[in-house]
This record gives sequence, C-alpha cells and structure tokens, in this order.
Amino acid sequence: MKEPLVYMRKAQGSWEKRILKSLNSMCTELSIPLARKRPIGEQKELFNKWNEMGTDEPDLSLFRPVYAPKDFLEVLMNLRNPNYENGDQPSFRNHLGLIQVPLKVKDIPELKDYFSELGLNTGQLGIDDSTQVPPELFENEHVRVGQTVLTEQDSAAAQQYVRQGCPTALRAELWALILNISNQPEDILYYEQLKSNVIQHDLLVDSLIYKDVKLTASNDDYYFVFEDYLYQVLLCFSRDTSVLEHFSYNSATPPKSYIRGKLGMEEYAVFYPPNGVIPFHGFSMYVAPLCFLYHEPSKLYQIFREMYVRFFFRLHSISSHPSGIVSLCLLFETLLQTHLPQLFYHLREIGAQPLRISFKWMVRAFSGYLATDQLLLLWDRILGYNSLEILAVLAAAVFAFRAVNLMEVTSLAAAEAVLADLSTLKVMPLLQIFLFATVT
Repeated sequence: MKEPLVYMRKAQGSWEKRILKSLNSMCTELSIPLARKRPIGEQKELFNKWNEMGTDEPDLSLFRPVYAPKDFLEVLMNLRNPNYENGDQPSFRNHLGLIQVPLKVKDIPELKDYFSELGLNTGQLGIDDSTQVPPELFENEHVRVGQTVLTEQDSAAAQQYVRQGCPTALRAELWALILNISNQPEDILYYEQLKSNVIQHDLLVDSLIYKDVKLTASNDDYYFVFEDYLYQVLLCFSRDTSVLEHFSYNSATPPKSYIRGKLGMEEYAVFYPPNGVIPFHGFSMYVAPLCFLYHEPSKLYQIFREMYVRFFFRLHSISSHPSGIVSLCLLFETLLQTHLPQLFYHLREIGAQPLRISFKWMVRAFSGYLATDQLLLLWDRILGYNSLEILAVLAAAVFAFRAVNLMEVTSLAAAEAVLADLSTLKVMPLLQIFLFATVT
C-alpha cells in the first residue's frame, strides 16, 4: 500500500519537486539534454571499454550531486503532523530530538522480543566468545545447517537461518535464495538488453552516477577495485523499467519528462530516468558491498535491484513505514533519549544533536562506514528480519559504546571526531550488549 498519511505524501511530493528543480537547473546551466542518442562511434567505444569504464575520466567538475544526506535530513526535521500542532499530545512533546512526528516505534522490550535470535544465549557468527558453545563448534554446526538449507532450496528457512549470521562461503547463495534470484538465461538476456540501452543512449543521470562513484567508492579502501562493476550495475539500473513496479508501495512517485514543446501532455510523457530513481550522493554505496559476493555482472545486478526494491528505497523516501527513514530516525533518537538521557541532553546542549551524526550512517545502511565483513553481518540481519530497524539500533549502540568520550566533547565537530572512524567496530557484540545487557 502507498503511504497512508497525507502529510507524509505531501512532504514527499514537495521534496521530489526540489530534486527535479535541482536536476532541471543543472540541465539548463550546463546546456545538456536529459537524454540523447549516442553517435555510432561513441557507441562502439563504450561497447569496447565496457569492462574498464573506470579508466575513463570524463570532466565532471561542473556536475554536482542532486542532493546529499544532510539536505534530506533538513527536510525530515521540518516534518510536522498538522493535527498535532496544538500540543494535544504532551507525552510526545517530551521528545527532544530533531524528528517531531508522532510515529509508533519499538521500545527496548519490544526490540528484545523482535530480535530474540540476537540474544546472549544464542550462537552468533561475528561473536568471538560465545558463552555457551565454543565458537568453532557452533561455526561447524552452523555451516552444516546452512548447507542443508541450500540443498533444500527453502527460502523461508534461509531467511530464518541468516538471523544468526551467514558463513562467508555460503552468503552469496543464501542471499540469492532469500531474494529469489536464480540468474536464469532470460535474466542474463534481460541484463544484456539493459546494457545495450546504456550503449545506445546517454542520460544526464549517467554523469551523476559517474560523479557519485568517483566521490565515494573510488576513494574507499575496500571498494575502489569494484569501480567498473559499479558503473555497469548503476547505469543498467537507471534504464530498468521493471524498477517502476516498486512505486506501487513506495510513497514516492517516479518523475516524468515531456518531449520538448509538449509539457503537460500526458501522451508525450516518459518516466525519467526510466527506472524512476534519481541517484543522490552516496547511492553507489548500496551496490559496493555486494561486489564482494557476486562477480557475475547479471547476478550482481539482480541482487542489487532486489535489495533496492525491498529495502534501500525506504532510506531515501518520506513515509511512516517502520523501516522508513523517518521511523528509523525517531527510533534512534528515542532509544538514546530513554537509555542514555545524560548523553542525549549533553550532546543536545552543545549543539551536537546525535541524529546529525548518525543520519548519514543510516541513509547508507552503514555502507562505507563499517569494515566490509562487519557490514555483511549487519546486512545478514536486515535480510533475516526483513526490516531496517536494526540500523537505528546499531546507531544507538555506537553512541552507547563511545558514551564516555562523547560526554567530554564540547562541540559538534568534536563529537563527530569521536565517531569519525567506525571501521574497527564489531557489530554483533555492540548490538547484543545494547539490547540484552542494558539495564531497563
């Protein structure tokens, strides 16, 4: 179902207008068309260097990302439910965070119940000193169970299984099983068709994709080697009209473009880009971690597309869904305010609202912030629980873990410095301690 709350739909609509305005003004300033057919010579050249697009250095200095996470956060901070403006709800007024909309989010007891498989007495991959069972015994048994699940090709069993983490050797196959991706000949053919669309037509969003990869993944110690894969997947993704189907349950609406001189005439309208998704700063980081698991472009492509239409779109559209970014922000702030009130007030007083720091982690599902092995353990749980709520819990757990240092800072810059490097963090112990060892 599309978004039930009218004010959320309105906010999403006006945010989309802003994005389109930014895109259109870039077109006008740079005198570039939204789309053009490539000359034959250019098509041949692109075809020949398809596997080494990273060596191509187009001049992108004039292009800028359509928006960055901090622009999006400003919009979410201004969200208000018009029915609550008269302060009818004093209980909600006690929420001192940046998000001021009354959505229901889980409290710690509900989270403990929901994430019960992360409990201290359950074996987990990603925990070095499991209490009950020596880790090597648990791991051997866990791998054996994983192999059985794969043999039986049972998607629901795979989803339950990955809640305790995936063995590295089985992860690619288990994720594909959960996402129902089989990479049949027709899927490979479909990917090849998308590729030929990329080769034939040049879109303005291609430059945005290039720019984003250059600004993010290319500078990342883990992901720079996958630059070519990222271009291939993202350029094909922008042409994939099957992605439009997810707008039936996404609060967003795909943007339309009109043939020149026919503005407003629906029969001359096309969705632009063809998949309806305008990339923003950091978008390529949704694909980068998957490159560790899948080396065949068509399979990598399908996995990414499925992850996007199930999960990632919720991180950059305004909705009241429990896995939507608004709910995640509210859950994060509520957890901190309830369980670390001193830290929360201290940071708020010095102008370092915690959400200003954690927002970028959540929007990117922590990609580019955690070490890859830890990120994949986190994404195991997203697939296992079919929910993004764990992102907000982890963000709160990171603040809890660094609370002593954060209590000593006196500015936003200093707080950001304390939390600048998350690459040494171990995800599972953090989550377990926060959820199951916190006194409530």
